[in-house]
Amino acid sequence: MISALTGHLRTVEEDRIHVEVGPLICEMLVPAADVPVLRASIGEPMTFHTLFYIEGDASGGNLEPRLIGFLRAEDKSFFQLFITVKGIGPKKALKALVQPVGQIAHAIESKNARFLVELPQIGKRMAELIVAELAGKAAKFATVGGGAARPAVASTARSPAEEDAIATLMALGERRNDAEHLLDRAIHSSPGLKTTDAFVREMLRLRTVRS
Repeated sequence: MISALTGHLRTVEEDRIHVEVGPLICEMLVPAADVPVLRASIGEPMTFHTLFYIEGDASGGNLEPRLIGFLRAEDKSFFQLFITVKGIGPKKALKALVQPVGQIAHAIESKNARFLVELPQIGKRMAELIVAELAGKAAKFATVGGGAARPAVASTARSPAEEDAIATLMALGERRNDAEHLLDRAIHSSPGLKTTDAFVREMLRLRTVRS
């Protein structure tokens, strides 16, 4: 079983990526929320926490192996919990996860079905079912305040590009203090970084090493 892999990110499509691992190119499905950040990281070495499943109908002989990649181990764990809800398969879950896991888990724990209804593939009945089945089980994934990105606080110590990079990581569920710490590490490891995209790529690389 492949639980994680590290390679160079080569292509990013709407719902999947291709990662070069030695002589192999691995195709992985990814959560919708990660796609914008991954597009900014093409060509970078990255580690993905992976989950394998079989797609298709066994009775029809139409089975296809699939690999799903997550930027963080906790995102993978939340996904495994999320798909225990009846009616939510892996592909539906990947499309639904357009918000950071911390926000979705917070909505579940606060029984905020209205937030869940706004997710793709999730209607009113499904949102209510998610709350009924997962409330009390998703607390460890929830971030305070739902993990929503807060407006950047002006700081004389941060450039606009640095503040934008911090806001991007916060939108992915990082607390501001953690995002600032990742930025400081990125600046220390690569002093020549100047643009938001460059900061974000290095911060994500450091985050996957941390995970």
